[in-house]
Amino acid sequence: MTDVTDPLLPELLRLAQDAARRAGELLRDGRPADLAVAATKSSPIDVVTEMDIAAEKLITDVISEQRPDDGFLGEEGASSEGTSGIRWVVDPLDGTVNYLYGLPTWSVSIAAERDGERIVGVVAAPMRGETYHAVLGGGAWATGAWEGERRLAVRPAPPLDQALVSTGFNYVAEVKAHQAEVARRLIPLLRDIRRGGSAAVDLCDVAAGRLDGYYERGLNAWDVAAGDLIAREAGALTGGRPGEAPSRDLTVAGTPGVFEPLQRHLETFGAWHD
Repeated sequence: MTDVTDPLLPELLRLAQDAARRAGELLRDGRPADLAVAATKSSPIDVVTEMDIAAEKLITDVISEQRPDDGFLGEEGASSEGTSGIRWVVDPLDGTVNYLYGLPTWSVSIAAERDGERIVGVVAAPMRGETYHAVLGGGAWATGAWEGERRLAVRPAPPLDQALVSTGFNYVAEVKAHQAEVARRLIPLLRDIRRGGSAAVDLCDVAAGRLDGYYERGLNAWDVAAGDLIAREAGALTGGRPGEAPSRDLTVAGTPGVFEPLQRHLETFGAWHD
C-alpha cells in the first residue's frame, strides 16, 4: 500500500500538474488555424496532428529536466526504461479528432507509475478550464470552476435503467460496426449513452459524478492510466472482463451498483472482441 505521506508523491504530482498545464496551454493557445494531420494510426481517420507531437515533446522535456532518470511511455513514441523505478505514461492529446475539428472535449493525460503501480494521475481539460488529479490512497480532486480544490466522488448508484453511460468507438470500420451492435443492445437497458471522444475525460466524468459508467474496447495504457486512478480514488470500480483488470480487450468503470451489471451485459454482448 502506498504511503500518502511519502514525500515523493507530492513532488511527482506537482511535476505532472505543471507539465499538463503547460501542454494544455500549448494546445489551447497554439492551435494553428490550418491544423493539419501529421500521420495516421489504426486507420486514415485515426489521426495524429503536429500538435500531438509537440505536446508530447514538451511534456517529456519538462519532466526529464527535473527527473532525468525516469522512464516514459507515450502515445506519440516516447519510450525509455529509465533507472529510477518511476515511469511516466503520457497521452499528450486524448481526443485528437475532437481537437482537429475544434470540439472542446480533449485532454492531456499524465500518470506516474512506481515499479509498475500507478501512484499519480493528472488529466487537464483546458477547454473546460478544469484539471483532475489523484494520488494513490489520497482521494481524487479537481480544480477549475470551483473555488479552491473540490474533492471528487461518484454519484449514488442508480438502477441500471437510470444510468447514464459513456463509450467510445474504434476507427477501424469493421470493429466499429460490432461496437455499434453492442451499443444497440445496451441502450434499451440504460437511461442513455454518450460518446464524448476522450477516454481520460470520460473516466474523470465518472469520478466527478457526471456519468454513472463508462466502457470502451481497444484502449492503450496511455488512454486510461491517469483517468483510471482518478476514477478509483473517487470511489468508482474499474476493470475489464469479469475478474480482470482494464485492458485493450475492455475497460469498464462505474459507480458501485452500476459497474457489475454493466460489466455483465458487456460480457454477454461480446464487447470484448471484434
